[in-house]
Amino acid sequence: MSRLLARPVVWVGAAFLALTFAMNAIAPLLAPLFPAGTRLTYGRAGFPELALSHALLTGVASLIAILIGTSAGIFATRPAGRAYAATLEMLTAVAQTFPPVAVLALAVPAMGYGAAPTVLALVLYGVLPVMGGTLAGLRSVSPAVIEAADGTGFSPLGRLWRIELPLAAPLILAGVRTSVIIGIGTATIGSTVGALTLGSPIIDGLSSGNPAFVLQGTVLVALFAVAVDLGFGELERRLRWGPR
Repeated sequence: MSRLLARPVVWVGAAFLALTFAMNAIAPLLAPLFPAGTRLTYGRAGFPELALSHALLTGVASLIAILIGTSAGIFATRPAGRAYAATLEMLTAVAQTFPPVAVLALAVPAMGYGAAPTVLALVLYGVLPVMGGTLAGLRSVSPAVIEAADGTGFSPLGRLWRIELPLAAPLILAGVRTSVIIGIGTATIGSTVGALTLGSPIIDGLSSGNPAFVLQGTVLVALFAVAVDLGFGELERRLRWGPR
């Protein structure tokens, strides 16, 4: 128990949850920080609802990006797909060069306002790190290990599943980690097209000149991203060195 409590992820996660559920209660305490008359309590939606919606959007987009990125990375390292590796890397890199706001602006006429265009933007931004991590991980597997697996009778699929992917897992997870953290930050702009996220108080605060809302949303997004990042760090540590 003491080791668990010593983990930074526990404290940051607890701070995020505490502020999420208590933000409106403690908002009046922030009054000295802002000009008189500043509205301190965000009323469009509760922060727990905003956090849950933010997490769901990021989670759905991340799962899609992970599926696409790992599949593309695996395909590009197989004999049938090696010739397409450079093309796949170029396409995913180009997708990430589009500004998220531009993606949203182009997607809204076809997909409408709300979560759908936000998920599309997050997927486009999230595929490249996952694919890059998958490629790096699979390419890092020693040819001697692959030859040994072939020599012991593994099929190509069995070798991939039981040998290559476990050895590549730390680098794949590093790519997933980067993708998810990018998604958490980028999801905030989804509020510009009607998606409900922790970016909603930030966008509303900027449009109405209310720095209190901007601060509240920014703090929660930052804590969310740091907590998730630390969580991935714990998982990577376990994959590399085992439980401690």
